[in-house]
Amino acid sequence: MKARVKWVEQVAFLGETESNHAVLMDGAPAAGGRNLGPRPMEMLLIGAGGCTSFDVITILKKSRQLVTDCYVELEAERAETEPRVFTKIHLHFVIKGHDIKPAVVEKAIKLSAEKYCSASIMLGATAAVSHDFEVIQESATTPSQV
Repeated sequence: MKARVKWVEQVAFLGETESNHAVLMDGAPAAGGRNLGPRPMEMLLIGAGGCTSFDVITILKKSRQLVTDCYVELEAERAETEPRVFTKIHLHFVIKGHDIKPAVVEKAIKLSAEKYCSASIMLGATAAVSHDFEVIQESATTPSQV
């Protein structure tokens, strides 16, 4: 995997991926930025969220769970001193669907956390990573209910 990060101006940078996607990152105004894009550490956090969500959805689909929506809310704390690494990360998954089995969701999250999610496993070297989830059961809409 390759990537390129190019300085644009002040503390703004353009990240370009090997798959031909680009994202602008910028610093906070207090650090000389113009708030034109997410901070690099925010990108790292959402990258971990994307990585684990990919795993969880893939596992749930293979487990024949009828998922209609999935999102993960991430909350992180950073060290007070340099390097200001993440020290705590909590991931809260919300899974919506029909007849979703909480035990299957729990297993999918555990597999992602312990085996598949490279990003959160790497971040776990400096941060205490925790997870929880909620399942929102949706009822099937029948033609008579429409």
